[in-house]
Amino acid sequence: MRNAPNAKLPVAVSDPEKVFWPEEGYTKHDLVEYYAAIFPKLQPYVSDRILSLERCPDGMKGECFYQKEIPAGMPPGTPTKKIETPQGKRKSVDYVVGGSLETELALANLGCIAVHVMAGRSVAPRQSDWVCFDLDPESGEFADAARAGLLVKEALGVLGLESFPKTSGGRGMHVFVPIRPGPDASDVLAFAEEVGTRLAGAHPKELTVEHLLSARGDRVYLDPFRNGFGQTVAAPYSVRRRAHAPISTPLAWSEVRPELRPTDFNLGNFGRRARLADPWKDFFRSRQALPDAQRLLSRI
Repeated sequence: MRNAPNAKLPVAVSDPEKVFWPEEGYTKHDLVEYYAAIFPKLQPYVSDRILSLERCPDGMKGECFYQKEIPAGMPPGTPTKKIETPQGKRKSVDYVVGGSLETELALANLGCIAVHVMAGRSVAPRQSDWVCFDLDPESGEFADAARAGLLVKEALGVLGLESFPKTSGGRGMHVFVPIRPGPDASDVLAFAEEVGTRLAGAHPKELTVEHLLSARGDRVYLDPFRNGFGQTVAAPYSVRRRAHAPISTPLAWSEVRPELRPTDFNLGNFGRRARLADPWKDFFRSRQALPDAQRLLSRI
């Protein structure tokens, strides 16, 4: 049962009854309330992590815009990280750093439906602590992403790496590998590119690393670029600005099946899912040494 607007929340929600998903009737208050409830599960993936903001102040009905600089209206003392920019008008950007419930709810109140996170922590932004494989099915069918995900899992297993799947919240999947911090983002990106190239070579009818859309056909694109410095990916438990308000949901590998429907995990019913055992509970206890896997790449 929904709380009354602004009840039991550490931030005041402006215009709480504004409808963000007209078809389902979900409001801004529903979004903020979700993040308040899920935050204990979300926090490990945003704590001390740099955020990039996608602001959609009118939900599904309006336009969205991306923002790197901390917005006006954030709570006093919101943690930030200044990062020098190699080009552009600004010499540096003050990014919001995640980790506190107040920060997360304030961002949701500003229309940040999704939570976009970098792979490095603010203390060492270039040192990634995960590798992300973004599986984008050009067919538009999640079933193809699921089959591709199992191929990625198998290849990573050959490299001695344990991996963790999740729905992207869209038509695709993300496969994460927790790693010990140390490798530079450029090295992590190179590793993901090499894995993708070798996999696409082994399964040319199903997988591709082609940059040109016209060259991909109906294959699943293995996108490595979420691993580049400054790039972001939707965090586990992030709501997405899509029909039915789907949530980027951590999965057990046993759940990765072609018949899975990612929209079944959504803002309206996720409370039931959240009460189940967490398939990613060992994620940060499973950090692995990337150099060990790099030496085995020829085995794929």
